[in-house]
Amino acid sequence: MRTPAVWRRARLVLICATALGCGAERRASADAATDSAVASDAPLTVFAAGSLARPMRAALDSFSARSGISYTLESAGSLELARRLTDLGKRADIVALADEEVFPRLLMPAHGTWYARFARNRLVLAHAVNATGLAEARRGEWRAVLQRPAVEVGRADPDLDPAGYRTLMLFQLAEAYYREPGLAARLETHAPRRHVRPKSAELVALLQANELDYAWMYESSARGARLPFIALAPEIDLGDERQAATYAAAVVRVLGSTVADTLEMRGVPIRYGLAIPREAPQPARAVAFLRFLLSPDGTRVLRQEYLDALDAPLVVGEGAPAFLDSLTGARAVAPAPARH
Repeated sequence: MRTPAVWRRARLVLICATALGCGAERRASADAATDSAVASDAPLTVFAAGSLARPMRAALDSFSARSGISYTLESAGSLELARRLTDLGKRADIVALADEEVFPRLLMPAHGTWYARFARNRLVLAHAVNATGLAEARRGEWRAVLQRPAVEVGRADPDLDPAGYRTLMLFQLAEAYYREPGLAARLETHAPRRHVRPKSAELVALLQANELDYAWMYESSARGARLPFIALAPEIDLGDERQAATYAAAVVRVLGSTVADTLEMRGVPIRYGLAIPREAPQPARAVAFLRFLLSPDGTRVLRQEYLDALDAPLVVGEGAPAFLDSLTGARAVAPAPARH
């Protein structure tokens, strides 16, 4: 078992390394992108989940072309992005995450009092063009195929990326749905740690290079990368609101906000959320971007990048920008209680 000191050092090293190596996509000069940038010409800083990098970049490009406002986009696993705020003291104008539950669980109320649900997704089994056992997998025998010793399967890190813990939830749901005792453990064993990546988006290149046969990821990521994939039963893919009661049976524990803490994540339909953090350097520009992103034009851009954007956001909590009240479907509800 990892000691608290080792755990702390390992977590911070991983967050810092990923922030330096995987995250930043610059759209402004380096001197304007420092943490202390608060001038009127400073760029909008956006933290976005890995699966949101492509659609969010498209939306930001469109917004920048209209407004003349530059931006900085950092992408990583949603849990990692939250810890950049809580552990590393980083600042962002907008935080967009692949699991809305991360807001009440890790960021509220210290870093904000509200978030808005704005998109949905589902898990799929993406595959390389010449994946081993592909014919059988496409016939519905994917569970047996993934357990073959010669088959290489990738997944995201459950301690950093919601796609990672949702994949483990999918394994549990599949075990119950197909009535195959022990299936969840076997599927996890055959997606070994050497093929685990900090965010599911990093699995795309491994499939394209034929270093993996199969990988668990979001449908939007697979479509955006033009990867073939196998769609799964709605009872297990975490993408159907009508299956919410079924999904709730799946439970995964992930690293929490302290060295001695873990969080219990329970299965729910995949819902994306975004917010303007309390400490945002450019809150006025953040509101301007949200006005565009949540407008019909912004929604159209997201959908062109294969993200299932909602027609209107659902606001959770209090203190959201006033313009959200005018959007059809927006209504305030209480944040979900934390579960430990």
